[in-house]
Amino acid sequence: MLIRALTLCLLTVTALSAADWPQHLGPLRTGHSPEKGLITTWPADGLKNAWKVPGGVGMSGIAVQDSLAVTLIQKEGQQYALALDANTGDTKWEFAIGPEYNNPMGNGPRAFPALTSTRAFAFSGQGILAAISLKTGKLHWKHDTIQEHQGEVADYGMAASPLVIGNVVVITTGHKNGVAIAAYSAEEGKPQWQTNFPDSVGYSCPALLEVAGEKQLVVFTGTHLRGLSLLGDPLWKYEYITPYDCNIVTPQLINGDIFISSGEDHGAVRLKITKSEADYTIQEVWSSQGRTSVMRNEWQTSILSQGHLFGFDNIGGAGPITNLHCLNAKTGEALWKMPRFGKGNAIAADGKLFISMMDGNVIIANLNQDEYQELGRQKVTRGTRQAPSLSDGLLFLRDDESIYAIDISGN
Repeated sequence: MLIRALTLCLLTVTALSAADWPQHLGPLRTGHSPEKGLITTWPADGLKNAWKVPGGVGMSGIAVQDSLAVTLIQKEGQQYALALDANTGDTKWEFAIGPEYNNPMGNGPRAFPALTSTRAFAFSGQGILAAISLKTGKLHWKHDTIQEHQGEVADYGMAASPLVIGNVVVITTGHKNGVAIAAYSAEEGKPQWQTNFPDSVGYSCPALLEVAGEKQLVVFTGTHLRGLSLLGDPLWKYEYITPYDCNIVTPQLINGDIFISSGEDHGAVRLKITKSEADYTIQEVWSSQGRTSVMRNEWQTSILSQGHLFGFDNIGGAGPITNLHCLNAKTGEALWKMPRFGKGNAIAADGKLFISMMDGNVIIANLNQDEYQELGRQKVTRGTRQAPSLSDGLLFLRDDESIYAIDISGN
């Protein structure tokens, strides 16, 4: 059954068009879009909105599937999944997931929705997981995962986006001394498996990676990087303790190795995981830690492109100063940096970085390992932590008031 589920997963990914951005970090959860023919020079009259509509409070990103743009918002005392026509911004449906979530670090839902051809999976700030019809907005099933597993909501809210693997949805459940990660059937919501380990929940999204020649779930908790089988069996672990349990980025593959990074003056490391019979060995290929680290991603997953890592280096606790860095991914060597670049988040497509900034600017720059090459920047939003999403020549962004689609096609 598991092999069949994985086959379905691969078929689903293959069937997605280049215009889809169905989950956190895009089609393959790497921050890359395969789209081509995008903007090559900055328009003389600036970037233009294809549309802009009212939204709501929250930090959730925007997933796009089959011309529907879905995000999570908070308004009128409730958290909602909201679906818009990706081409016009017209509301197609909205569904109330649960009561509002408020936090001194920002109110509203945090997690990016995950979309399939039939379902939208939404995860609220308190850990309510809802499966909603993508076409109609009707509820299929819902679980209060924190209550069911007697867990605790993370200090800054449940931020890890659901991961869909075939007919299974994987989520973190917030239990420090019990169930830490669990899976449900996507179709009916029936529990499939659950795994216990004594880690704080952290804020990173689980990843499906090929490690040591096999598909594994890789989970970056508040204190460890862990590898699990696709049935949740623990395989290996690597301690990585960050202040306030702020391990947030999604683990990425670099030629079969795993790259992770954290802010709070922690650092970055590239790990090689090998297997001999039933035992796993973890080797640090390179490590850059502490105040002299070359990369300290606070919440922004770095972009890997042609053997180079492009990412935000946040200096100090909570990153009061943020540089933009380019590294040699093989060695960890710093190639260039833009000092005091500011806090932002990025995706990549067509040889360019598309960056959304907390000061509201949208920046487009070439993916160039030799030097920073900016095409231009423009104030678009009121400020956001979320990376943009890209679908069919439109760049999707949001803040606590509005949702935007910006035309970045090369037409």
